[in-house]
Amino acid sequence: MPGVSDTGLAALQDSFSLAEELSASFECGALGFDVVRVHVGDYVQTAHGLSVPSIDAETIATPNVVVVAAIGAKTPDALANALLHDSVRTAGSLLRKWHGEGAIIAAACTGTFVVAEAGLLDGLTSTTSWWLGPYFRSRYPRVKLADEVMVYNAGTIVTAGAVLAHFDLALWLIRQSSPIVAAQTARYLVTEARVSQAGYVIPDHLRHNDPFVQRFEHWSRQNLAGGFSLRSAAKTVGTSPRTLSRKVQRVIGKSPLAYFQDVRVERAVHLLQTTNESVDEVAAMVGYSNRVTLCALLRRRLGRSVSEIRSFTR
Repeated sequence: MPGVSDTGLAALQDSFSLAEELSASFECGALGFDVVRVHVGDYVQTAHGLSVPSIDAETIATPNVVVVAAIGAKTPDALANALLHDSVRTAGSLLRKWHGEGAIIAAACTGTFVVAEAGLLDGLTSTTSWWLGPYFRSRYPRVKLADEVMVYNAGTIVTAGAVLAHFDLALWLIRQSSPIVAAQTARYLVTEARVSQAGYVIPDHLRHNDPFVQRFEHWSRQNLAGGFSLRSAAKTVGTSPRTLSRKVQRVIGKSPLAYFQDVRVERAVHLLQTTNESVDEVAAMVGYSNRVTLCALLRRRLGRSVSEIRSFTR
C-alpha cells in the first residue's frame, strides 16, 4: 500500500498526545482523546519505510473523528499511481460508511485526495496542498477548491493544506474540545494559527499540464515590468482573451490578472531577499511606478512589511 507521510503522521500524533498531556493540568481535566491508528491493508508503513503499529480498521466501532494522514507522494504522477492502490478504494468504502454513521472526516495534504476519491467532497468546498491545486481541480471537478485556505471546515468534513498543515488540522480538532488547550499546545509546538497558504505559494510550482496556461505563465514572467494586458497575453498564447481567462480560471482557480499579481509578489520577494536593489527599483522591475503600491501589495498578500521580508534571510 502507499506509504503515509512521515511528517504528517508524526505531526498528528505529537499534537494529540501533547494536548492530552497538557489538558490534565487544567481544571477541565483530560480531553479524553482515544487515538487509535488503523490500517485497511495488511500494515501501515511510512514513505521512508518505517513500520507503524496499527490495528485492522474493520475491527473497530465507528469513531467520532477519522483523520486521513497524507500519502507520501509529491507529484501528480506519483499521487495518481498511489490512488490506484486497492487500499485507497477500501479506505474510501470505509470512509463513506463511517461518514454515513456520523463520523467527522478530516484530512490534510494528499490525504484530501483519498477523501475526494471516496466522493465525500462532491458538492463541497475543500483545500489541499497548494502546489497540487490544479491537479485536484482537474481530477475532482465537482469539488470547489479553496486552496489558498489552510484549514476548511465543510461541516462534517474538514480539510487542510500542505504537509505541515497537519499541525493546523490537529490544532483545529483540539480547539473543538478546548480552545485553551489548543492555544497551549500551539505554544508548546512553537506554531501559530495560520489561516492561509497564500504566502507560501510559488506560482511556477503549480502542477499542471495545460499548454495554454504554461505559455501564459511564460508570458507573465517576461512582461512583469511592462504591466498586465489580457489582450497581449492572449495574442502571444494563441487564443482569445475570453478563452484564456476561462482556461486559467479552470486550471489555476483564479483570473489571469490575479495570477500575474502572484508572479509579481514572488519576483519582488526574491529580489528583496537576494539583491541590494532599493524598494523603488524592485517596484519598477515588477511593474509598479512607486514603492507604496508594492509595499501595500506585499502587506496584503503576505502580511509582512518589506523590512520583515528583507530580514528573513539576512
